[in-house]
Amino acid sequence: MTKVKSFPAYLLIALLLIAVLAMFGPEEQSLGSNVRLVYLHGAWVLTAELAFLAAALSGLLGLVLQRDLFHAWSAALGKTGVIFWVSYLPLSMLAMQANWNGLFLAEPRFRLAVIFAITGILLQVGLSFFNIPWLTSLANIAYIITLRVIFAAAENIMHPPPSPIFNSGNYAIIGFFAALNLLALLAAYFLARILLGFEPASRK
Repeated sequence: MTKVKSFPAYLLIALLLIAVLAMFGPEEQSLGSNVRLVYLHGAWVLTAELAFLAAALSGLLGLVLQRDLFHAWSAALGKTGVIFWVSYLPLSMLAMQANWNGLFLAEPRFRLAVIFAITGILLQVGLSFFNIPWLTSLANIAYIITLRVIFAAAENIMHPPPSPIFNSGNYAIIGFFAALNLLALLAAYFLARILLGFEPASRK
């Protein structure tokens, strides 16, 4: 069985692999090599959303089955999602600066991302302070539902739907982005396992 103390090392290795892989991403005709920042920020935000979704599903299982372990996973995954979401913001700003020669901080989806980052931090701090497992699970469910509903109605300016990457028809780009996402998800798993060790319910 994998020892808990091994997960920080695994997380570091995953992050190093992501950094190396990102440096060799395929270039794009319009953005050139700067598109690699777009790949990375896209993988980061997608990983954050999947972590939020996993937190909600774990929380739902905890509420239905009344199992503390699922509540603990919900708490750990919720924190993981917030960490990835907050760290995605500077990546987004770097991508803006590198590709569009300026920061469009008033862009609707970026502004919403900042709001949800602040809300997420405050929410997770509050949930950790009160340490009520069912409340944590319920809050994580409400958070991802609210996030998805609001973003679904948000105006698209610098994030035109559908996905430019998966609809590009360039299988080198699609394959690279998929690999980057898998590594980011692996890093998120290792981070969640680290945070799970701090959840009292996980030791019951």
